[in-house]
Amino acid sequence: MATTTPKLISDKNEMRNWSRSMRAQGKLIGFVPTMGFLHAGHLSLVSQARSLCDVVAVSIYVNPGQFAPSEDLSTYPSDFQGDLRKLAALPGGVDVVFHPHNLYDYGHNSADVAGEGGGPAASCVDGDGSGHETWVRVEKLEVGLCGKSRPIFFRGVATIVTKLFNIVEPDVAVFGKKDYQQLRVIQRMVRDLDFSIKVIGAEITRESDGLAMSSRNVHLSPEEREKALSINKSLLKAKSAAEDGEVRCEKLSNLVIQCIAEAGGRIDYAEIVDQNNLEKVEQIKGPVVFCIAAWFGKVRLIDNMEINLSIGV
Repeated sequence: MATTTPKLISDKNEMRNWSRSMRAQGKLIGFVPTMGFLHAGHLSLVSQARSLCDVVAVSIYVNPGQFAPSEDLSTYPSDFQGDLRKLAALPGGVDVVFHPHNLYDYGHNSADVAGEGGGPAASCVDGDGSGHETWVRVEKLEVGLCGKSRPIFFRGVATIVTKLFNIVEPDVAVFGKKDYQQLRVIQRMVRDLDFSIKVIGAEITRESDGLAMSSRNVHLSPEEREKALSINKSLLKAKSAAEDGEVRCEKLSNLVIQCIAEAGGRIDYAEIVDQNNLEKVEQIKGPVVFCIAAWFGKVRLIDNMEINLSIGV
């Protein structure tokens, strides 16, 4: 397959100037933010952006702002050259890859935050008070689900996406539904802060056996990966039960929790929430999403399934 090498940009001003030159030519700009180590799920987002827009930019940046000190920033997998090859091989290719070194460096500290080049991972905020101290919060949507066990995560996500939106200035941005809470946080942020950007939620891409694609799947042992299939299997059972008339959320949640526990997983949460406001519901009366986070070994996996029933009045 013929490949087209994307333009590689690391400088913020160069990225912004490229976008503005495209817009001056009347071109619609699509954007897919990623943390790299791309898999078919990421590539499906890029393909969707390509189908909607004239030009497409993809960012590859491991955001330190969403990792707590105890989390896996230093071990987050990366394969930058492999990512470039995958993007170049896509039908239509990618026009730009934005690969900044440190979006929290304002000239006071040149160290790479994510430890690129062999350096240690560093904090977003330097100690002399001149570093980054502005954060974007989506106060209600960020507190439940993943926000319970990762209290700074969505602050970091909303902030880095705001920064990327301000640099790339896209017309359309595509996010995956696998990170359902993240999608809703970004959509609410865009609405509340009047970004002129359409945020698209793309369907979950799964392996042939049903496991939701994730960059963290590489850390699963073969045995753990097999056990992790219980997540999707249990969600399918719950959806089928709901379609057969079981609308009590406690019953559906218990079904999923039991299935995952029997497979050796440790539940972080298993909740059925409203698709828009992510508030927990006791009984299905409208569009909901069943959200799961579970540990298999040292790997925390998330997945979800939308349930859209025709509820009679």
